[in-house]
Amino acid sequence: MTSTVSAFRPGNSRLLTRAAAEALGTLLVVLIALGAPLFALPQSNPLPAPLAGGLAVTAAMLAFGAFSGGQFNPAITLGNMVAGRTRFAEGLAYLAAQVIGGILGAFLLLAVIRTIPSISDSRAAFDTVASGFGEHSVIQAHMASALLLEVVGAAVLMAVYLGAMSKDETGSKDEAGERKGPALAAPLAVGLTVAVLLQLGQAVGNLAFNPARATAAALFSSGWAAGGLWLFWVAPLFGAAIAGLVFRGFALFSAPAGAAGAPDVDAAAAAEGMDSDAGAASDTAASDKSASDKSASDGGAVPGTAAAAPAAPAERDEARDFFDGKRD
Repeated sequence: MTSTVSAFRPGNSRLLTRAAAEALGTLLVVLIALGAPLFALPQSNPLPAPLAGGLAVTAAMLAFGAFSGGQFNPAITLGNMVAGRTRFAEGLAYLAAQVIGGILGAFLLLAVIRTIPSISDSRAAFDTVASGFGEHSVIQAHMASALLLEVVGAAVLMAVYLGAMSKDETGSKDEAGERKGPALAAPLAVGLTVAVLLQLGQAVGNLAFNPARATAAALFSSGWAAGGLWLFWVAPLFGAAIAGLVFRGFALFSAPAGAAGAPDVDAAAAAEGMDSDAGAASDTAASDKSASDKSASDGGAVPGTAAAAPAAPAERDEARDFFDGKRD
C-alpha cells in the first residue's frame, strides 16, 4: 500500500477526487436502488428492483472505479481498511462522501416525488423502501433475523469485493502511469452479489447491506426508520470487518514474507527501516576495502580482518504490520 504522501504525488488521484467519485457513485447506487422499487409498477417495470440495484452498482464501479476503487458502501470501506487496502484517513473521507452522496440521491428522489400529484405523502412513499424489522417487515421478521442476515450478507459481499478486485489488480498503473479501473469481471461479480442479497433481504425488511443507502431512506421516511437505523449500521459494518480480517489473515499466512500474496509493507517505511542497515553495510565495506588495500601494499593479510558479511534485512514484525495496515 502506498504511503499517505504518495497519494498526493502527480499521476495519482488526489483524495478529494477519490472522495468525490465515491459520493457520485453512491448517489447513483442510491438513486436506482431506492427509485426502482419506489416507482415500481408490474406492467411498466419488468426489471426486478433488486436486479436494478445490482446493475446500478456495476455501472457505478465501471464509471468511477478508476478513481476510488468503486466502494460506494461504508461497510465495504471498513472491510478494506481492516484488510489493509485503504488507509484510515482515506477511509474516513470515503465514509463521509458515501453518506453525503446517498443523501443527495434520496433528495433527488424526493424532488421527483413532489412533482407527482398522485403521491401526496412523500414520507409514506419512502416508508415502502426504508429498512426495518418487526411490524415494518413484510414477513414480520424479528430484529435478530434482520441483524443476522445483514451480518452474513455484508460479509459475503465484502469477500466477493476483495476477491474480485484482487484478481483485477485495480491498484496497478498502465503504461502512461495512470491508475487502471476495474475490469468488467469485478463490477459484474459485485453487482450480481448485491442483486442476490437485495432479493434475499427484500421480504425480511428491505435490507440494504449498505449503511449509506439505509441512512438515505431513513432520513426521508417516518420516524420508525430512524429509530432502527443503528442496526443497519452496526450489522453490515461488523460483517464486513469480519470478512476483511479473514481475508487479511489468509494473505498473511498463505505466503512467506516478501513473496507475492504476503501482506505488503509500506515502501517508504521499509526504505526507512533499511537505511541504517545499508549505512552500516557501506561503512563496513569501506573499512574492509581500506584494510585490503593496506594488506596488498604490505604484501600480507592484516590480522583480525575478515570479509564483511552481507547485511541482514531488517527483521519484520508481522503482528505490528498486521495492525498498522502496512503492505510490501
